[in-house]
Amino acid sequence: MNTIVLERLNTGDVIEMTTVDNEVITVLVLLATDDALVLDPCNDETPFVLRLEELTEYRRFDAESMFADA
Repeated sequence: MNTIVLERLNTGDVIEMTTVDNEVITVLVLLATDDALVLDPCNDETPFVLRLEELTEYRRFDAESMFADA
């Protein structure tokens, strides 16, 4: 995965992000708007809302580039 910052995220994207506790988690974007994201940590915890300005660094899983012919 490549580190991507400030790229438009879409509903259905899978990202790896750093929490305020410096823990790295993988989340599914359930809903993406111009101002906020609803994220599911996929670990039986409740989905949470994050404002875009709170998302400082993340890596987006890009299946197309991962499985593209070299």
